[in-house]
Amino acid sequence: MVEKIKNVVVFVKDIKAARRFYREQLGLPPGQETEYMMEFLPGEGTALGVSLAMHDAAIKLVGRHTGITLTVKGLEELYAKLVSEGVRFTEPLEKSQWGKMAVVADPDGNEFALVEM
Repeated sequence: MVEKIKNVVVFVKDIKAARRFYREQLGLPPGQETEYMMEFLPGEGTALGVSLAMHDAAIKLVGRHTGITLTVKGLEELYAKLVSEGVRFTEPLEKSQWGKMAVVADPDGNEFALVEM
């Protein structure tokens, strides 16, 4: 019987650039790490895995909208910081009745929605 999702994995071509983006720029809490993969948000329920794309099926998944939404405290401040560091946003910060949202791309073009409600 399936109990829960352990992690969701995003594939990248440049693990060094990904490490800087996810750990330093986004500030995600790190978990396990090897030369080819990293885990973030350990102990928060579902973890985010970032793995080097090493086979054709994984390479095809690099550089797309992931469908993953990350909840952020202080989204306006994070958005300003990331913009000043040259991070690419595919959808700018917008405010609505339910909260704030922006869509950010990692160095390989994988897109994530950032929301603050």
